[in-house]
Amino acid sequence: MASISSEKLIEEIGKMSVLELADLVKTLEAAFGVSAAMPAAAEQSTGVQSAAAEEKTEFKVTLTDIGSEKIKVIKALRKVVPTLSLSDAKKAAEEVPTVIAEAASKADAAAMKKELEEAGAKVELA
Repeated sequence: MASISSEKLIEEIGKMSVLELADLVKTLEAAFGVSAAMPAAAEQSTGVQSAAAEEKTEFKVTLTDIGSEKIKVIKALRKVVPTLSLSDAKKAAEEVPTVIAEAASKADAAAMKKELEEAGAKVELA
C-alpha cells in the first residue's frame, strides 16, 4: 500500500462532507476498537459542564419538620398544594419527611418553601 503523507490525508478529510466524516469515524472505531467519545474523567478535568448541570430548573420540595405550629403548617400545605384535602395535608404534616412536589420549577419551589417556613416548618429543596 502506498504511503500517504499527513498533509495529503488532512487535505482529503477536509474535502469530506459531515456524513462522510461520521462514517469515517465509525469505521475507524470499528477497525481499531476505540471510541471517539471523550471519557468522563477527561471531561471533568477540562472543566466542561453542560448548561443543565450549572443551574437546576426542577426541584424536589420536601417537608422535613413541622415545628410547633402544626395547624399553621397544615393550612400552609393546603395553600401551596391546592389539590390536598384536609386529611391529606394532616397526614403529610404528621409523616415527615414528606415530599410535597417532585418537579417544581425554581420559582414555585421557592414560593412553597417561603410559605411553609413562615408557618414554622422546615423545608428542603433538592
